[in-house]
Amino acid sequence: MKAASAIDTKEQILNVAEELFAEQGFAGTSLRQVIKQAGVNLSAVHYHFGSKEELFRAVVAKTAQPIVKKSLEQLAIVEAREETPNVETILEAFLTPSLQVFIENGGGDRSTNCARLMGRCRTEPDPIQKIADDEFEELCVAYLDALQRVLPEQSRNELDWKLDLVVAGLIRVLSEAGKSNALIQDNSPEAIQVAIKRLVNYFAPAMRSH
Repeated sequence: MKAASAIDTKEQILNVAEELFAEQGFAGTSLRQVIKQAGVNLSAVHYHFGSKEELFRAVVAKTAQPIVKKSLEQLAIVEAREETPNVETILEAFLTPSLQVFIENGGGDRSTNCARLMGRCRTEPDPIQKIADDEFEELCVAYLDALQRVLPEQSRNELDWKLDLVVAGLIRVLSEAGKSNALIQDNSPEAIQVAIKRLVNYFAPAMRSH
């Protein structure tokens, strides 16, 4: 029971911290707010995470790791199936896991918090922004390598900022999901497939432009 209780406490802290970091950013969130909303004491936060920065790292990892794992698996499948996959196939492999995680989270507040957190990470100052960059580095390198093979005439730097724009668009779509004018109206597999197709059709020409 003690072990289960410790896991529950850690998960509760993570969930509350995720919501607060997504809403208020790193600087705007205090450990005092986290412990108050999580219903724990400061020693519990220090025991499980050590510091506010390490808590932030754990929150980002909780969102990033499933996406990174699924995205790398998806890219491996695509590259095993096609010797030289096209831009559309690579973008579909890149976008699909994030949207699948959205379904697995059931849409709603958890999914919105994840998307907003990722959006926040992109505007945080260093070294906080670097925490998120480090979590997604393996994923970005793998997809940039794949895009470079398909678009060898483009510089790495050019492909990097284009992929960054894809990420920004994806975050926007996920954070607005469910709103009246949003691309994703619900978290059904059909709605997600439509969203993936529309995003690929939008981003592929921009990725190719030189």
